[in-house]
Amino acid sequence: MLTTNDLMTIDPEIVTRDTPLREIVTAMNRANIRQVLVVEDKKLVGIVTDRDIRLAVNSPLTTEEPLERLELLNGYTAVDCMTANPRTVSPETPIHKVAQLLSVYKFGALPVVENGELVGIITVTDLLNQMALLPESK
Repeated sequence: MLTTNDLMTIDPEIVTRDTPLREIVTAMNRANIRQVLVVEDKKLVGIVTDRDIRLAVNSPLTTEEPLERLELLNGYTAVDCMTANPRTVSPETPIHKVAQLLSVYKFGALPVVENGELVGIITVTDLLNQMALLPESK
């Protein structure tokens, strides 16, 4: 039986609560990912997704001026838009359970925590890549 440990990324992109959103966007673009994990002293405290950033920057209170949007990215940090205490899985969680959680909650990823410390992340893409390796049914 496949578990989270078999498919997870063991060195996920991490930031702190004080990381400016502009740095987060840069890291996400550089790594071609849609979420970063917010960590303090190896403990997961939150997750910032591309959706969180879009919602923060596309506020109806802002104009369509690109410079104003850049200023928003400079003026806010991870703690301003992160989801605190996100749902997590362990390395031993069966993949079918991970898929169920991702589907039910419409998440793009789940942080992987063991003994209270962040050890990885598992994404929808990880599951799709695994499915792509399965032989075609006859």
